[in-house]
Amino acid sequence: MSHHLDSPLARQDPRLDITDLYVFRGERGTVFVTGHSHSFAGQDIPRGLHPDGRYEIKIDGDGDAVEDLTYRFTFDAHDEHGHQAFRLHRLTGTEARDDSAGGELIAEGRTGTVSEVDGGGRVWAGEAGDPFWIEPHVLHAVGRAFHTGTAIDLSDWNPAQAKNPFAGHTIYAIVLEIGDRELLPVAGPGREVGVWALTSLATDDGGLRPVNRAGHPMIHPLFTQFDEDLGDRLNLNAPAEDLALHGKIVADMVAGVVGACGTAEDAGSYAQSVVSRIFPNVLPYTLGTHAVYGFAEWNGRSLTDNAPDVMFSFAANTPVTIGLTKESVTSKPTHTFPYVPMVR
Repeated sequence: MSHHLDSPLARQDPRLDITDLYVFRGERGTVFVTGHSHSFAGQDIPRGLHPDGRYEIKIDGDGDAVEDLTYRFTFDAHDEHGHQAFRLHRLTGTEARDDSAGGELIAEGRTGTVSEVDGGGRVWAGEAGDPFWIEPHVLHAVGRAFHTGTAIDLSDWNPAQAKNPFAGHTIYAIVLEIGDRELLPVAGPGREVGVWALTSLATDDGGLRPVNRAGHPMIHPLFTQFDEDLGDRLNLNAPAEDLALHGKIVADMVAGVVGACGTAEDAGSYAQSVVSRIFPNVLPYTLGTHAVYGFAEWNGRSLTDNAPDVMFSFAANTPVTIGLTKESVTSKPTHTFPYVPMVR
């Protein structure tokens, strides 16, 4: 899994789970996609977007892992036709990190329908095919190795039998496309930004409780499959706190696997380089460029990047493949808005 049902908090209500975060170049500008409410969690539970939740896309432009711009979605309950009305607010500067700030209303709409966004953007939310793929045997072998500090054992796995358990499953996607003129004032001197997604739930006392946070893909499958407490803790703090709070425990896990594989002269030094690249857990992207999450470069993430092969191999410092490609996805992404696979 990239981020699917990754922690006890996320599984309490999968509508607030973030399955994946994608950032890439679209037809009009930069596209941000988040997935939620995976059908893998079961059909006998509420689906859609939580009416008491917040769905936020956070953007940092100066490299301090503190948001300078926030796009905040809120949704109503399902109407009699199964649709949900939504509102999109834009928050900048200090308001971008203030839960109590109202921001500027820039779009309204309902699920299943494209809505225009002030400034030339557009937004769509609704049920879509899941564009992600994973192989469960490799997934569990990798998670077990990082939990126990041992080499990844795939001796009993046959790549010819690899299957994608998410094929045919659906998510509820939020797709936001924003023009460059709206983002460039926030971006760094090289047009670079850092992006993460956050879901929160309103509490009885009027506050908000963070539930799920996503930046880089595959962080939770690597490090929290067998440590659910860490899975929750990774979701609760701000990205700027990641290194101080989680750096040592993740570095120790990486050093254990790399040492067992014997793929670095100094496993501890390699582990530190891994941690310094994935923390703060913020997805880097240069506005206006082709997105790729690959072996040579991390620049956003397209809907067809093979994140498991990239991240498993990077963290272990040894080649790891799940034996699947984008062809294992039964409904394909498109090059036209809203880009995600449509449910027929």
